[in-house]
Amino acid sequence: MNVRPKKQLGQHFLRDKNIAKKIVDSLKSEKVAAILEIGPGMGVLTQYLVDLPTPLYAVEIDTESVEYLHLHYPQLGDHLLSQDFLKMNLESSLPGPLAIIGNFPYNISSQIFFKVLEYREMIPEVVGMIQKEVAERIAEKPGTKTYGILSVLLQCYYKIEYLFTVNEGVFDPPPKVKSAVIRLTRNDVTDLGCNEKLFVNIVKSTFNQRRKTIRNSIRGAYGGELPEHRLLTMRPEQLSVAEFVELTRLVEADQTRTSMLV
Repeated sequence: MNVRPKKQLGQHFLRDKNIAKKIVDSLKSEKVAAILEIGPGMGVLTQYLVDLPTPLYAVEIDTESVEYLHLHYPQLGDHLLSQDFLKMNLESSLPGPLAIIGNFPYNISSQIFFKVLEYREMIPEVVGMIQKEVAERIAEKPGTKTYGILSVLLQCYYKIEYLFTVNEGVFDPPPKVKSAVIRLTRNDVTDLGCNEKLFVNIVKSTFNQRRKTIRNSIRGAYGGELPEHRLLTMRPEQLSVAEFVELTRLVEADQTRTSMLV
């Protein structure tokens, strides 16, 4: 029995066992209660993950894959979850702290990382294979056109490592682009030292207008004229995480000052 890759699910099954073993070996899984594999498909990573001492869970939305995995990896038992990862409440479904691993579907890889951010206090490590372009964007430093929203938000809370590139020919069906494996390791930041909701909104609004200077991209959203500041003359791809925090504090101070005048 084989599983038919489904385009609508973004499935590209890895066939190379050496690469699969290399991905699993990249997972440190230190001081975690469990490992969660996202989208195991036909179990190319699962075959190595089940041998680790840490309890393994797997979440798979494709019912054909679930049937295959039950048949070939019966040891998963009720740890094989036939669900949509993006809709899961991780705290009620899984033990933590939790390491995440997987050959992530291209079409939802960014959404997976946004969910990781939502549960960052529960997830100390992620090892994922994703589209090379997305991997480069996440790992990128300020000063390039590749640096963007996910770069800033993930780098707030995680150390990002671009581990290795994977060529198209080792997948069924082969994707049209190269893939890459990255590792996220939780850092010590628990508080950015600013209004985090405002921080996220500023990061998103500035990058959504990335050709504009910071001043011009936030003027309409955050009211009056901000005082002169070097950050306001820059464009978002030039700002580090620390500078986005500084910018958020600047906007916060202006909002407080404005409200006191009303």
